[in-house]
Amino acid sequence: MARVIARPLLPAAGASLLSACSIFSPLPAWELVKATGNVGSTALAYGSSRASQTVHHGDAPVTSLCIAYQRDTPAPDFVPALQAELRELRISSRVYEGAPAAQPGCQVWLHYSVQLEWGTPPLSSGYQAYIQSASLTLRQADGRVMASSSYQLDTRFGIGRWASTRSKLAPVVKALITGFEN
Repeated sequence: MARVIARPLLPAAGASLLSACSIFSPLPAWELVKATGNVGSTALAYGSSRASQTVHHGDAPVTSLCIAYQRDTPAPDFVPALQAELRELRISSRVYEGAPAAQPGCQVWLHYSVQLEWGTPPLSSGYQAYIQSASLTLRQADGRVMASSSYQLDTRFGIGRWASTRSKLAPVVKALITGFEN
């Protein structure tokens, strides 16, 4: 009777002697190098962003503004990300298409421009668009510039290429409103 119980336990005991790395690859060190490279490239791709070229003319703090919507901007999540960041700073916003003069209730206008590029994200095989650069400008209703700030992707390493639109815009919106970069 002891022989019957011992037979099913032999394969389980033999399997426990194998290391986990040898199941996946005969070269566990190479697998570790590959995994480290993937983690490193992903960290670089989703890195932090910075505001740059900020100009602020010291006007009174903005509590509400109107966004001049541009239909030809190919980033569908840009305006929602912009409004979410404005809400974080307790600034209400409305979006209008057309000329600023057509909306008499808007004293401050936010204008933007966006440039997209295409590439393949880490651990993916298909091309996707990402924001290469973005510029934001606050103007009074008469057209006078109150503030401007920009986002520019790090061109040497592409740090932040695949970060979300909102994380790219956050420091730019804050710099636009406060006048301070990061």
